[in-house]
Amino acid sequence: MEFLQQSFFNNTLQDWLTALAVGLLSMLALRMLQALVSKRLGKLAARTQTRWDDHVLEMLDGTRMLFWLVTGGWLGSLWLELPGRANAVVQSVFVIALLVQAGLWGQRLVGAVLSDYRRRKLDENPAGVTSLGIINFTAQTLLWSVVVLLILDNLGINVTALVAGLGIGGVAVALALQTILSDLFASLSIVLDKPFVVGDFLMVGDFLGSVEKIGLKTTRLRSLSGEQLVFSNNDLLSSRVRNFGRMQERRVVFKLGVTYQTPRERLQEIPGMIRQAIESEENTRFDRSHFSAYGDFSLVFESVYYVLSADYNEYMDIQQSIYLKIHKAFEQASIEFAYPTQTLHIMRGDAA
Repeated sequence: MEFLQQSFFNNTLQDWLTALAVGLLSMLALRMLQALVSKRLGKLAARTQTRWDDHVLEMLDGTRMLFWLVTGGWLGSLWLELPGRANAVVQSVFVIALLVQAGLWGQRLVGAVLSDYRRRKLDENPAGVTSLGIINFTAQTLLWSVVVLLILDNLGINVTALVAGLGIGGVAVALALQTILSDLFASLSIVLDKPFVVGDFLMVGDFLGSVEKIGLKTTRLRSLSGEQLVFSNNDLLSSRVRNFGRMQERRVVFKLGVTYQTPRERLQEIPGMIRQAIESEENTRFDRSHFSAYGDFSLVFESVYYVLSADYNEYMDIQQSIYLKIHKAFEQASIEFAYPTQTLHIMRGDAA
């Protein structure tokens, strides 16, 4: 047919139709290939215990139809004789689409890996998985930074000079944002080193509270009286932090005093009474009990034991029960607790 041989932009109409057919068929073939691979991979993932095939499947599901469209257009353009500039534009569009799609694949893969890790660790440490948001943010930032640099390099921009300029500018920005960046790096240190996690009970200086949220700049605690305490991450790591959330058992030291009128035989029995009161309680381990000092108004006994739990309410219940048992034992043995007293001796002189 003669009309098919008519030339448009250095190519016949037949060449344009052939390129269009090749592009459409390539797009449909690639889309069908993706569906076939996803189906086969889904069946394989159902039979295996490894999670990486599920992650790859999740990554493939992130393929955009626009990418297949651009790929089909590029394959169709191979059947045409395009001017150098037009051919360069088509090549650049395809490479940019490929880089963007690679970024989307990487984003889906990172998200799938972190989501799977979050699900597996949720039962073991539900508080610790909240820190994965910072890792996800950092990984996504690095990924898309690389993609943007590759796109700029494909467009002919001197990336080396750009990176050098960004480096010099980055130093100036880093100096200006030194406080913010120090808090950001401190947050990454908290996430990676895990000195504490959400839910831990901390003592920072004179402040007490449970960790509510670990952010990029600040960490927030909920105090016992109800208000929220906000610490910058850098200041928090620079402080002496007491983490009661990691406590496995609690060491308890207490002293009590009896009067100086207590007979020596009763004094020898007191450590045994205290030991019996402690060992009669569950979740306790007796350490020692001794007559430790002659006080100003009492004979002082010091005792040490361990509560085999970090729960503060349980510790107080045990301590109360021990005190009541000691009080009962002292009553039965007629041993008196001492309290501050002062004795005044008056001497009478002989008459002149």
